[in-house]
Amino acid sequence: MSHTPHELAEEFPTQTDALHRLKQENPHFAKLCDSYHEVNRAIHRAETNVEPVAEATESQMRRERLALKDEIAQMLSAA
Repeated sequence: MSHTPHELAEEFPTQTDALHRLKQENPHFAKLCDSYHEVNRAIHRAETNVEPVAEATESQMRRERLALKDEIAQMLSAA
């Protein structure tokens, strides 16, 4: 399996314990993380031409990933 960039542990390397704890304790946070991973993997598949998509679709997926990452970051900072 190839390396997928932008994994949450790489995005928040100093907060891996908080990531794990919040995923266990907060169902909304866990859902955000699952959604982030889904869109992140879809972007990776598009970038590597495993599942090519239109440029506009890839841009939309990137915006979605960024919005999810921002919400995750906010919740991590409040934890």
